Amino acid sequence: MTAASPSPPGPRATIRLDKWLWQARFLRSRSLATEFVAAGRLRVNGQPVDKPARAVGPGDVLTFALAGQVRVVRVLALGERRGPAPEAQSLYEELPPRSEPRPLE
Repeated sequence: MTAASPSPPGPRATIRLDKWLWQARFLRSRSLATEFVAAGRLRVNGQPVDKPARAVGPGDVLTFALAGQVRVVRVLALGERRGPAPEAQSLYEELPPRSEPRPLE
């Protein structure tokens, strides 16, 4: 008998960045989310992004400034609709923003 080799993982589940931002309730409308991303005001995994169709999936880290504060979130799930706030909050995990290292005194 031979051991069965594990099957290779399937394609990673992803969603458009603008759609995810809207579903996670960071922006009020899909068109505002599209404009926000197109303006280059967001980073995915540390890389600047200006394409609303950029695919994101679980594990990706988004960094952006919104409403006067820097938000750093890890995508946990894709979501299937724009649901109520508790459902939207289950799509991501808030991470503390990285601060610049202070010089030694």
